[in-house]
Amino acid sequence: MKSSTLTQLNVVHPEAKIGKDVHISPFVTIDKNVTIGDGTWIGPNVSILEHTHIGKNCKIYPGAVLGGVPQDLKFDGEESILEIADNVIIREYCTLNRGTRANYKTYIGEQSLIMAYVHIAHDCVIHNNCILANNVNLAGHIEVGEYAVLGGMAAVHQFVHIGRHSMVGGGSLVRKDVPPYVKAAREPLSFVGVNSVGLKRRGFTTEQIHRIQDIYRYLFIKGHNLKKSIAEIESSIPDCDEKTSILEFLHRSERGIMKGYRPKNPQNGFHS
Repeated sequence: MKSSTLTQLNVVHPEAKIGKDVHISPFVTIDKNVTIGDGTWIGPNVSILEHTHIGKNCKIYPGAVLGGVPQDLKFDGEESILEIADNVIIREYCTLNRGTRANYKTYIGEQSLIMAYVHIAHDCVIHNNCILANNVNLAGHIEVGEYAVLGGMAAVHQFVHIGRHSMVGGGSLVRKDVPPYVKAAREPLSFVGVNSVGLKRRGFTTEQIHRIQDIYRYLFIKGHNLKKSIAEIESSIPDCDEKTSILEFLHRSERGIMKGYRPKNPQNGFHS
């Protein structure tokens, strides 16, 4: 094995593959079996460990540790990776671990923003355009759908799925699955409305948003059990992409769905 070389206060392994126009600040460590795409910026004191693959035009801020060995006692040294897609921003002191034999990969999707002090454990999948605010902690095997937003200091239990276009309030303890398009908050974590503001920003029509609200009336407002709610959604809501997405999520759920919430004034509270 070739020894690492010291160049301009950086330690860059000779087997690392560095793209064009990559900026590497002082005191950066880059291990073997690492690839870094064109145009990526790496701030001071970043550690990029073995089997980490970073896409193009990413920004990695000071103190981040990428590709650490999983914090899982079952990990037995199997070859696994951390893959970070293009145009991802990872802020100060984040820790992102690579996968285990369960999936062999931890993945961060394009255009995602991972704010300071976030921890993403082994085998997590973060889809495109997600935002994880400061101090979010994800245990292993979590999936976060595209355009989801997790508020600061949210802590998510292993194997939880968080649906696309959803928003989880800061400080939340997320023990159950969070369906698509919703806002989730309170303790225990509960439905507090449809993420209508976020959906409008992303081009959803008023008709689409109202249809989503109708679906979640059956699931969270009427007080039925999950099986009956699904049956009513299937029979009462016209077929559409949003209905398909929500039903697929409900059928896939293994940890169960978060609680419903019935405000004192359901009409106003629901449309907030």
